Amino acid sequence: MSICSSSESSSSSTKSWIVHGIVAGAAIAVAIGARAYLGQSKKLRSRVVGIIPARFASSRFQGKPLVNILGKPMIQRTWERSKLANTLDHLVVATDDEKIAECCRGFGADVIMTSESCQNGTERCNEALEKLDKKYDIVVNIQGDEPLIEPEIIDGIVKALQAAPDAVFSTAVTSLKPEDAFDPNRVKCVVDNRGYAIYFSRGLIPYNKSGRVNPQFPYMLHLGIQSYDSKFLKIYPQLQPTPLQLEEDLEQLKVLENGYKMKVIKVDHEAHGVDTAEDVEKIESFMRERNLS
Repeated sequence: MSICSSSESSSSSTKSWIVHGIVAGAAIAVAIGARAYLGQSKKLRSRVVGIIPARFASSRFQGKPLVNILGKPMIQRTWERSKLANTLDHLVVATDDEKIAECCRGFGADVIMTSESCQNGTERCNEALEKLDKKYDIVVNIQGDEPLIEPEIIDGIVKALQAAPDAVFSTAVTSLKPEDAFDPNRVKCVVDNRGYAIYFSRGLIPYNKSGRVNPQFPYMLHLGIQSYDSKFLKIYPQLQPTPLQLEEDLEQLKVLENGYKMKVIKVDHEAHGVDTAEDVEKIESFMRERNLS
């Protein structure tokens, strides 16, 4: 009985490894094909579109894009700030919700309706890109929950991607506040000596053996805004979800796990993202203190 059981286990294990091998081979084939596709053109990536993905059914804060911040919907504040960026040839809001679309059209934004099946902002940007009439070389994914986003940051990540032909993705970080060190809603980042991303995490990275924040270490906070080579953006949905991406629930990890390069710029910016209802009061207090309308 035990011999038969062992044989069945061995056979099952072999089949499992064959399946894993086929899946891994398919993933490698997609990645190799993607690199060949991306390598076809080395021209300057010049035409740039900014896309603000917005959905109503957020798990942490339903209806977040429409929340009122000192008299204006948050999505409107993000759009108005983004319009000030010099590198954007066009700016649109991508949403699957008619209430958000109606609100955005009301303050003059161009709106692209997207599917409810989009798993994240990157997939929503890709669908919106496919529906645009004009062709663009770079797509900037502007987080709708950053109502105080600085247009200089948008310009910075676009220029960083234009200057790094080996990268398919660029993003920005700033200094992490000690009080945000263990907040899972504040994503941390580490980079190499050339300014390319090594890893992103909801936990504190690097994490020292004392288990405490080192006040001397320059921890970095990911600002969320990111830009992509438009050719890579079309490939992104074909890449299978990766273990680190799923564990951390961070879409940019799928890019790194598939071996692509991501350029990171460091900026001096006090992050004011709205992740929860409590953050609204904080950002309103900040704006009142600085007379920001």
